Amino acid sequence: MDGATDGLPEEHEPFGRPLFDSPKAKALERVGAIDVGSNSVRLVVFDGAARSPAYFYNEKIMAGLGQGLSETGHLNPEGRARALAALKRFALLVRALNVTPVTSVATAAVRDAQDGPEFCEQVRAETGLNLWVASGLEEARLSAQGVFLGWPTARGLMCDIGGSSMELAELGDGTVGRRVSSQLGPLKLTDIKGGRKARKVVIDATVADLRSQIDGDYDTIFLVGGSWRAIARLDMERRGYPLKVLHEYRMTSKSILQTVKWLRGKSVSDLRAITGNSEARMRLVPIAAEVLKSLVQQFKPKSVAVSSYGIREGLLYEQMPFELKRRDPLIEACRYDEAKNARTPGFGRVMHRFITPLFPRVSEERKRLIKAACLLHDVSWRAHPDYRAEVCFDNATRANFGGLDHPGRIFLGVALLHRYKNSRAGTRFDDYFAMLDEKSLLQAEILGKAMRFGAMLSADRPELMGEFKWQPKKRHLRLKLNPETRDLYGEVAAARLQSLASAMDATVEVK
Repeated sequence: MDGATDGLPEEHEPFGRPLFDSPKAKALERVGAIDVGSNSVRLVVFDGAARSPAYFYNEKIMAGLGQGLSETGHLNPEGRARALAALKRFALLVRALNVTPVTSVATAAVRDAQDGPEFCEQVRAETGLNLWVASGLEEARLSAQGVFLGWPTARGLMCDIGGSSMELAELGDGTVGRRVSSQLGPLKLTDIKGGRKARKVVIDATVADLRSQIDGDYDTIFLVGGSWRAIARLDMERRGYPLKVLHEYRMTSKSILQTVKWLRGKSVSDLRAITGNSEARMRLVPIAAEVLKSLVQQFKPKSVAVSSYGIREGLLYEQMPFELKRRDPLIEACRYDEAKNARTPGFGRVMHRFITPLFPRVSEERKRLIKAACLLHDVSWRAHPDYRAEVCFDNATRANFGGLDHPGRIFLGVALLHRYKNSRAGTRFDDYFAMLDEKSLLQAEILGKAMRFGAMLSADRPELMGEFKWQPKKRHLRLKLNPETRDLYGEVAAARLQSLASAMDATVEVK
């Protein structure tokens, strides 16, 4: 596809050959995962680019299977009935949606309950779904793989909290290291007699034991699980943080401790009003916060990052061929978006070649953001012209992209905003712009204006677009036009080139 569009060989770097349309990747285009947890039962259907999938369908029921388990040894009867009803519904949905394969996994509550095997057999008989009961170590491995789906280079410690258990796993070099499982789930801790003081003794002792087993130095802890995400959302609200995307949201240990203290005086209804989460979820959040406090105090990470990807995404990652796992999730998603939505799929690659001379000395991270912007520069063309720039910014900052931190989202948003709008004054995004330093903000503006100009020189071969030469010391920008297409350089194109030169504080020459 790309080669036919821009005249470049398929293996041309830095883009390479897209993998989303390979047979192995197409086999993962629509994959289902059912997660029967201690607190919730969820169906997710993935679709799109396998390396950075979209959520085609996502439904959750707060069944509370593990409620009271530590006292009775059995699954909660009401929760069991609700979970079974949900699984019957999910079984019909996946058949109607023609979802194959579907993997169904059950975790702590089902594996610990005396009637867990009986429940699995009932599920099989009444729904046709075969529940795989994962051990604690397997649960840790799958959740860690979910983190790798979004962060291929993740290094640190994954911490997944469910209703009845908490798992830790080391991450580094694309592999999962040591793993441990514990009983530190909020549903289990709820049953401890003696209130918060008694829980603190149990929590601190258990975390200390986990620390003795996982005794490395971990700069980053990656949090997986609904209770952690709810705490992160509360941290955002307390701080007045403008971007509400939880994936790759970063917290410090100090901020977490402040948030734990801040929410202590809040009622469940207060917390629900802030986050919009269910009552069943928010009842567990104060207890999960006590666990998180002990965790950061004993492991002392420099940063705590939230992962929206966990065990369900780990099930998808498990099925990926090695070559696909190695791909950058951001770039694969952007390539897929361009192929499906751009007016001229493949032109992003041509655009990238055209504007690369303007960025001679940038970091590898910035290079991939420039590449992503070029791929996305035309995917929002259907938006109303009056709002296209704002739509571009919203899409970039809120899209379900893996491998993209929050400053990266803002950088991409600013660049794509300037692809369609010369000035960002008067927009509703000032709080977001403040998240970038002045140098990055200017670089994003230059990138956007370069794409805005490049779109005026659209041609079917890269060499027909002309060639930039940038002399940073002289602050001089030269554009050499191709004789075959020089008439593309009209009045509007000249104005856009001058706007780019002004942003670069450069003189400009056209040959």
